[in-house]
Amino acid sequence: MTGEGRLAQIFRHPIKAHGREELASVRLSEGEAMPWDRHWAVAHDLSKFDPGAPSWMPCINFQRAARSPSLMAIEARFDAVSGEMQLTHPELAPLRFNPETEGQKLIDWVLPISPQLRFRPVALVRAPGRAMTDTAWPSISIKNLASNLALGKKMKRDLSIHRWRGNLWIDGFAAWEEMTWIGRRLRIGATMLEIRERVGRCRATMSNPETGQVDADTLDALMETVGVQDFGVFGVVLEGGEIRAGDRVEVLV
Repeated sequence: MTGEGRLAQIFRHPIKAHGREELASVRLSEGEAMPWDRHWAVAHDLSKFDPGAPSWMPCINFQRAARSPSLMAIEARFDAVSGEMQLTHPELAPLRFNPETEGQKLIDWVLPISPQLRFRPVALVRAPGRAMTDTAWPSISIKNLASNLALGKKMKRDLSIHRWRGNLWIDGFAAWEEMTWIGRRLRIGATMLEIRERVGRCRATMSNPETGQVDADTLDALMETVGVQDFGVFGVVLEGGEIRAGDRVEVLV
């Protein structure tokens, strides 16, 4: 063991780029993404996603906050038992719908804060058995609270952690320490993850998660601070199990 901290917060994003939801606990499975995280995505009018042969595709095929910054202000709540999704946004009326049967309701709801010409949202889609993660493999994104605090100090402002759309937020480690973990393993509660790569960032992180307005040059700040536009790391689940906020996090050799 080389160091330890704790799991501070857990988040999932049921519809890719369309809302975040905090969880008290979650059960992870070997080789799989977080349950219901990026389970759906919103295809735009130039997407190459094929509903007749659904499969994982890169994020350029879906509506995302890098192109539609206002999406960053969406919050979500999903009931896996009833199948009901609730979405809120400061500029829109709250929405309740079933993503499996009422996808058009989401398209109509999000259209006012979406591109009006190219890249218009057209369909809520999913690939059975495969989350639309930002990696070509089922990943869990891990972020360090100390790194977010350090970048905020560099920028002389408070930075919401929601700019980074992470799954697992950890505490008790030095700022940017996670950048050295590639190839190492993390023991989090009853689970084991292997860290595979850093998370490259895009313009979405420049938008305020409360307002959806671009208000911070996070990308330049990352370049000045760590020399790359990366924040956080991606891991794969090697051993599944339940994790809860407050669980111990151990960095293993």
